[in-house]
Amino acid sequence: MSSINVGKPPEHSRERAKALVLSLQDEICNGLETIDGNSTFQEESWERPEGGGGRSRVMRDGRIFEQGGVNFSEVYGQELPQSIISQRPEAKGHPWFATGTSMVLHPKNPYIPTVHLNYRYFEAGPVWWFGGGADLTPYYPYLSDTLHFHRTHQKACDSINPILHKIFKPWCDEYFFLKHRNETRGVGGIFFDYQDGSGKLYKGQNKDGQAANIAKKIGNLSLGWEDLFSLAKACGKAFLPSYIPIIEKRENHTFGEKERQFQLYRRGRYVEFNLVWDRGTIFGLQTNGRTESILMSLPPLARWEYGFKTTPGTREELLTTVFTKPQDWFNDESLEKICRNYQAFD
Repeated sequence: MSSINVGKPPEHSRERAKALVLSLQDEICNGLETIDGNSTFQEESWERPEGGGGRSRVMRDGRIFEQGGVNFSEVYGQELPQSIISQRPEAKGHPWFATGTSMVLHPKNPYIPTVHLNYRYFEAGPVWWFGGGADLTPYYPYLSDTLHFHRTHQKACDSINPILHKIFKPWCDEYFFLKHRNETRGVGGIFFDYQDGSGKLYKGQNKDGQAANIAKKIGNLSLGWEDLFSLAKACGKAFLPSYIPIIEKRENHTFGEKERQFQLYRRGRYVEFNLVWDRGTIFGLQTNGRTESILMSLPPLARWEYGFKTTPGTREELLTTVFTKPQDWFNDESLEKICRNYQAFD
């Protein structure tokens, strides 16, 4: 692994990071339009009065996707919001720059999971870091889909260093967690933030959690700017191979009003997480980003039901008892037996 430029980003770092996330946006949109077949992304460019702008792409009423958005942004300014200063106080008082691509897709068919992706780069004076990840939110889950999504992202992480996925997987479970519901948003994936070449891999808020404990045992890992740039690139390019095969397996699965209503109910959890807990949403609103672009992650339709309880023995129960809890997807042999009992294994 390279350790060059650990303390300072290389020349043209901002331009290279911007070019990377722009290319990921293009690549992902092209792949999604191909699999959908009926709808295309409509693009809007926007400018931020304080500095920067972006391009938002939204697809509606497609064959596969009820709604999906893939955003790019490049924003900068003189004063950071408190949400960042509280995490990285050494960035206070410095002009800042941030660029990234983010995506949320809400398919029509309840058997195709909702999915999210975000990769970003940040600079402020002496401070820089990469962050991002991808996570899957099924409504009628299959163990094989979950394993495929995780294995594809594990392979991307392993291309940089096999240690990374051991930390980024539980960090994802920890981050996409609805504390007020005591459940995960979905089956997770990978998540990392504040990767700045310091050697410290875990920089989350749960100092006693699984990700933190694994990171303590492993110790520091010397990854420089180039390594972390390559990590964001590898993970970003892993998205389509991680998700398109799931669509192809589930797109013709029949469903009725019961499944549709459960999908809408569980979409409500997605809304709750994004509006209450998601730091990207908070950062965008606090820095006067484009509200339509920030909130494009919300589904076009969702519903809430007071005191809803799943029926024992149903696929809905499987989701709420197994697939919204952190799991060792690769090594827990009991998961296959459980999923077979619910006809959720193929």
